[in-house]
Amino acid sequence: MKNRKFVLARRPDGTPRPDDFRLETEELPTLGEGQLLVRNQFISVDPGMRAALDDVVSYTQPVPLGGVIPGATVGVVETSNNPKFKKGDFVAAGFGWQEYGLSDGRGIRIVPDGPMPSSTAIGVLGIPGLTAYFGLLSVGRLKEGDTVLVTSAAGAVGTAVAQIAALKGAKVVAVAGGAEKCQWLRDEIGVADVIDYRGVPDLAAAIAAMAPDGIDVLFDNVGNAMIDLTLPMMRQGGRIVVCGQVADYNIPASRKPGIVNTSAFISHRLTMSGFVAFDYAREFRTAWGEMTDWILEGKLKYREDIAEGFEKLPEAFIGLFGGKNFGRKLILVF
Repeated sequence: MKNRKFVLARRPDGTPRPDDFRLETEELPTLGEGQLLVRNQFISVDPGMRAALDDVVSYTQPVPLGGVIPGATVGVVETSNNPKFKKGDFVAAGFGWQEYGLSDGRGIRIVPDGPMPSSTAIGVLGIPGLTAYFGLLSVGRLKEGDTVLVTSAAGAVGTAVAQIAALKGAKVVAVAGGAEKCQWLRDEIGVADVIDYRGVPDLAAAIAAMAPDGIDVLFDNVGNAMIDLTLPMMRQGGRIVVCGQVADYNIPASRKPGIVNTSAFISHRLTMSGFVAFDYAREFRTAWGEMTDWILEGKLKYREDIAEGFEKLPEAFIGLFGGKNFGRKLILVF
């Protein structure tokens, strides 16, 4: 049996290009004792994985040249020598950009049968949704009546943040790029205060107009320039949640914007925290239960941007940095 996979051909210089990735074909090894073979149905592309393509240790280890590009996956068990998994089980894993995954079962979870599509296991009920849930509630310490500013609000994480904040009694100000995304946030997600950063001459003034009393929680998915712009508008005791840096990932360290307005940390008693969802792995089941209830009750909506065809992975990944995705970007393999 053959397996196709995308590997790192060279380290990107700035925004990734198609020739940074190489498509290879290999023979799958014979299944060993305790192993299972999974055929991947959906594969994710994530802007945060850009950091792994550089030869620098960040929150994840760098991908070696020739290594498989990372990505979350959902697939079906084709063959199993592991008693915990049977043929036909749908499982969520992190096999990356390849058609098949071979595993001893560690790091894999069975996707339960139920009303939710299998794709949600790596979307609203996967790391994006969990990142929103714990980032807002645990790191951001959200309180009823808070004003929350969420950036990249039409993305998978941002959309969930905006809705969870509203469910918990907060006022939400959402920043997104493009009229279509902003209209969707208003009409489908129910966010009244939405700013199209591409369509306003002064983003800081637009935020101040929608949050005249200041911001209690900034949930940022953009980067340093956005944080610096917002710091003077934070309220006393405000919390800044650093989740993603999509605007900074492709910029060399020597040219990345800095944070200048640091005096606000003293005057406004601010805190700024970074995190990854796996910090809260022991609490995942609680989050899955609550978010699933919200989805089934129509209180938590999500959008998936699905492209068909394994070969489209590099194109889809590169498109993330130009704002071409609208929702959770996934590739449907079969």
